[in-house]
Amino acid sequence: MAVNQKQIRLNAMQGKTPGIRQHKSLKSIRKNYVLYLFLLPAALYIAIFAYAPMYGIQLSFKSFSPGLGIWGSPWVGLKWWRTFLNSPRFGQIFMNTITISLYSLVAGFPMPIILALLLNSISAMKYKRFVQTVTYMPHFISVVVLVGMISVFFSPRSGFINTIISAFGGSPIYFLGEPGMFKHLYVWSGVWQGTGWGSIIYVAALTGVSPELHESAMIDGANKLKRIWHIDIPTILPTMVILLILNSGHIMNVGFEKVFLMQNSLNLNVAEVISTYTYKIGLIQAEYSYSTAIGLFNNIINFVILIGVNAISKKLSGSSLW
Repeated sequence: MAVNQKQIRLNAMQGKTPGIRQHKSLKSIRKNYVLYLFLLPAALYIAIFAYAPMYGIQLSFKSFSPGLGIWGSPWVGLKWWRTFLNSPRFGQIFMNTITISLYSLVAGFPMPIILALLLNSISAMKYKRFVQTVTYMPHFISVVVLVGMISVFFSPRSGFINTIISAFGGSPIYFLGEPGMFKHLYVWSGVWQGTGWGSIIYVAALTGVSPELHESAMIDGANKLKRIWHIDIPTILPTMVILLILNSGHIMNVGFEKVFLMQNSLNLNVAEVISTYTYKIGLIQAEYSYSTAIGLFNNIINFVILIGVNAISKKLSGSSLW
């Protein structure tokens, strides 16, 4: 009994008692209430636009009727899930989504890192700022304008790409109508647009590298490549891992707008992905329950991938989201 009382007093002194912890938390909130007020808009935004719509998830297990409403519509269990999984187009759509996502990740993830390392190696500040500005600018181009640029540049009649091909004796190519070219146009236009913006966080991380480390390495005879490999890359490695985990969690979310705008009847077999298929099923054909089931299936796959990549990263590198 004496031991228990001694432990209780020790816990109280260390702030481990639940009541004391709660009192300290409330005291901290009162003291820093202004900071919590700043967080309130973000919390409301997430609650309204991220958590409130989850109420509609039940549609994926119901046969929705607008007259009956969400609650009044009859339950059908996994009917819509089976319909999607047994659909003749399921394999094609799923593989298109995975292929484009993995291609985008493999091609796009290293580019901001490479650009950041190159920018960090530039000693002339004016030139460095100029390059940064030029590489950031494509990020601010809207998706509609970007797809319009692709259509103009690769036009078989007036596009400068086909003009060059014709100048060398080749025949004009309708790139957007070639199924084999769709993924390359989608991915590399995205790399061009996002590399500069994605490099910002790596450039910021590289500013934390102590100049003394580079000076010591130079005294020991290390060249530029060795200093990048042994100093710069280990410094930004935790950042790289975290961003890779976050990107992996969106691997099934191929950008709807860009894919939809680039689609046409000639490339639809390779351009139809889950997000565009959900739009056509849900909003055009008004099959709300079916489209909800497809969207939920997509999100569950993303969640499983995120958990798996996070666990693997934690074991291999020690860096993880939780």
